Amino acid sequence: MWGFLKRPIVVTADINLSLVALTGMGLLSRLWRLTYPPAVVFDEVYYGQYISFYMKRIFFLDDSGPPFGHMVLALGGYLGGFDGHFLWNRIGAEYSSNVPVWSLRLLPALAGALSVPMAYQIVLELHFSHCAAMGAALLMLIENALITQSRLMLLESVLIFFNLLAVLSYLKFFNCQKHSPFSLSWWFWLTLTGVACSCAVGIKYMGMFTYVLMLVVAAVHAWHLIGDQTLSNVCVFCHLLARAVALLVIPVVLYLLFFYVHLILLFRSGPHDQIMSSAFQASLEGGLARITQGQPLEVAFGSQVTLRNIFGKPVPCWLHSHQDTYPMIYENGRGSSHQQQVTCYPFKDVNNWWIVKDPGRHQLVVSSPPRPVRHGDMVQLVHGMTTRSLNTEWSWGAPPSSGEA
Repeated sequence: MWGFLKRPIVVTADINLSLVALTGMGLLSRLWRLTYPPAVVFDEVYYGQYISFYMKRIFFLDDSGPPFGHMVLALGGYLGGFDGHFLWNRIGAEYSSNVPVWSLRLLPALAGALSVPMAYQIVLELHFSHCAAMGAALLMLIENALITQSRLMLLESVLIFFNLLAVLSYLKFFNCQKHSPFSLSWWFWLTLTGVACSCAVGIKYMGMFTYVLMLVVAAVHAWHLIGDQTLSNVCVFCHLLARAVALLVIPVVLYLLFFYVHLILLFRSGPHDQIMSSAFQASLEGGLARITQGQPLEVAFGSQVTLRNIFGKPVPCWLHSHQDTYPMIYENGRGSSHQQQVTCYPFKDVNNWWIVKDPGRHQLVVSSPPRPVRHGDMVQLVHGMTTRSLNTEWSWGAPPSSGEA
């Protein structure tokens, strides 16, 4: 029992010096003088504004791809203590002292550096020679475009990292399959494959190509398992179930989790609110929440509402008014009431809001308890910003003319 006290404890480890050297050279080439140039370069002007939104917790939605890549870049800003206060308006603008340039560029640089040893390992897992693996890694190391992208606040190096990680993980899983299926390492590499694929797709939709490649290869290998007469039906079912969970369920759950975290972090109103529903805008701090706060879900007298024509051409639009008035006399000599203009506006705007008023009362707020508007009730619409009432002109046998407030 006390035998370990009679002899020294010895720990042995196999260290691949080639792998260590490649990792060191990758880190040196990507991290050396990382803050140079100390100015906005290329698409840093694009991604930088989203990092500032994350730091300020302002909602945004980038139509170029999912939010995971932006969150990775924002993590670098968070670690560096960035407060988000910088005007990302032009390429070449000098960074101010409050912008942690090294921290913002760190994670893309680390991803680019680690891609070098991963390329080496992928070639080895494919059972090519050591010289072939070194050649592939050196090509990754000295490729000028990869170095440049890795040293800037861009998503390409992070995308390449997760693509390579997915391929490497699946190759290690497949090689484990030959001698130790369902072992701890077998589960680890299979699960990591699904996680890496989800991260790649979560950065840019181009990662879907790698994900589809992994699914096709996994499907071919699963087909071979089904035809393996040495495996029982239960064993084959367990193999298929494990692959389905790791390569289908986990990536989908993670992909949805990226958006969940994105929405949890960004709770303040911002410039991209207009593309979202009114209900979503009302959930954000500031913006339309200032209007809809305390409003009943059911339309009542005093409610503030927007009216949208979903059949509007060329696009649907909202009933809108503003302080500008119609001219006294048009160019053709026709006169007008010179009242406030009422239009159909295709964008969400604070001037789209109207108050549902009881014509028999002067009250413009919701009473307590609220008085719901029922079918057949007569209502009056009052413009929320200017408190002018909406007027319409009717003629027998014709639709109403343009509204005035």
